[in-house]
Amino acid sequence: MADLNERFDKAELIFEKPSFRENKGLGNEVGYYIFDYEPCDELKVRERIEYLQHKNEGSKSEYKIVVFDLYDIMIEILKSKGYLEKCFELEKKKGFQKISTAVANLLRINATDGLVVEYIRKRIQKNAIVFITGIGKCYPIIRSHTVLNNLHQVIDSVPIVMFYPGKYDGQELVLFGEIKDDNYYRAFKLVG
Repeated sequence: MADLNERFDKAELIFEKPSFRENKGLGNEVGYYIFDYEPCDELKVRERIEYLQHKNEGSKSEYKIVVFDLYDIMIEILKSKGYLEKCFELEKKKGFQKISTAVANLLRINATDGLVVEYIRKRIQKNAIVFITGIGKCYPIIRSHTVLNNLHQVIDSVPIVMFYPGKYDGQELVLFGEIKDDNYYRAFKLVG
């Protein structure tokens, strides 16, 4: 992969293009993009995303960067339903696998009207560029390919960029460079 800062610089130039924000990819596909990076660069990626978001907020751009951290969304939903403390207790008694399955079921992760997808859908505005983050923090409860597949079914008006701590070759997702995820063929690699 090219230098991370160079890749972010190229991505910024792409975000400025009206054709990117019109959200039509090759063959008029909906614009879903993956910005993959080395997992060891996680903190640098978080800093750059925060910088981009603040820079955008202070500008008169024709678009707004909206960041959704999947882990933060999951925790917020669990808190709002009064389940977060119960999850801690269940994990102590039954183990991580049991709580992982229970939380995934509660969030209806595999449904297009699941709680995470609905949370994002309700908070998207016109002229937004959506950044999806927190992929590594919420694995294996929330899987990146599942989120992309479900978002693809309900959001087609704005470009979505998933920041992925691993590798994406245009067809295959490999989380942390080690965990092979299901294929997702409708996303474009943002920059190489």
